[in-house]
Amino acid sequence: MGSLWDDLESLVDAPSSFSAKSGERGTIKPKANFDADQDAAALKKAIEGLGTNEKIVIEILTTRSSAQRQLICKAYEKATSRTLVKDLKGDTSGDFEELLMALITPPAEYDCHEVMRAMKGAGTKDKVLIEIFASRSNQQIKALSDVYFKETKKQLTAALKSEVSGDYSKALLLLALGKRDESTTVDVNKAREDAKALYNAGEKKWGTDEAKFIEILCNKSIPHLRQTLIEYKNISGKTLQQSIEGEMSGDLENLLVAVVKCVKSVPGYFAELLHESMKGGGTDESTLNRIMVSRSEIDLLDIRAEFKKLYEHSLLSAIQSDLSGDHCECVKAICGGDD
Repeated sequence: MGSLWDDLESLVDAPSSFSAKSGERGTIKPKANFDADQDAAALKKAIEGLGTNEKIVIEILTTRSSAQRQLICKAYEKATSRTLVKDLKGDTSGDFEELLMALITPPAEYDCHEVMRAMKGAGTKDKVLIEIFASRSNQQIKALSDVYFKETKKQLTAALKSEVSGDYSKALLLLALGKRDESTTVDVNKAREDAKALYNAGEKKWGTDEAKFIEILCNKSIPHLRQTLIEYKNISGKTLQQSIEGEMSGDLENLLVAVVKCVKSVPGYFAELLHESMKGGGTDESTLNRIMVSRSEIDLLDIRAEFKKLYEHSLLSAIQSDLSGDHCECVKAICGGDD
């Protein structure tokens, strides 16, 4: 898989969705002439009839921004004395229900609940924790941590500490603080120094100094790291991703590779995860739902473009061939065009 990413390593100024503001490259935009009461009434009619009119539900919830959907939820409760969450749960099921719940949950709350779900039960779902903490901005991480504290009266980092261990724990906890350097200026000499430090901590020595990799990759700014990747390739002859894959293993390897991929291109990272969620036997609907909803107002247009570039067919065509029924129709509506 590494080869798909190698050509990206030379793109110092590639767009990064760490800095993308909501709405800029999303497929879902706020609806003009929005009327929450009107939408709530239409949803009430669609749900209360004999059998839910899924088409109306999908049309409304996938063509309104997340903030507008929150206003619809309030208007719905005011009109019916019931919550939209409860009524949709009672009328839908499975992956479609899960997707609708994601759409009507505020982004920070949704991220927080996905993290909580990943920590629940036997065996932590590290894949989910890696995806969220490697790809989210400081602001998004702080927002989900605030929701976690509000709901549990506990610090998220303390909860994570009890779930994970070793060097992987150190790296994940650093990311979960949401304190990555946010400076946008790049000092090429400092990037070269960090590249040398990484080379000396891995390829050049017997055994790997994981702490050095964690310190640099989990703290330094994205523009700085993007330059560091280029300097590393010049020094080592290998990409940093190849070195991590050769030197490390398990969750720490997976987390640091995810960070490197996000440094190169957040949309490219998500395009790859979407492809993985749909290839082979069975679909990973939870990952698919999470990415489609959480990126729908941020960079889903860029993810679509990266998907086409990497796999030579559109994201929409992959969705159509992999999913079915109302779940498929709803995912397609979030995806938008066939580019």
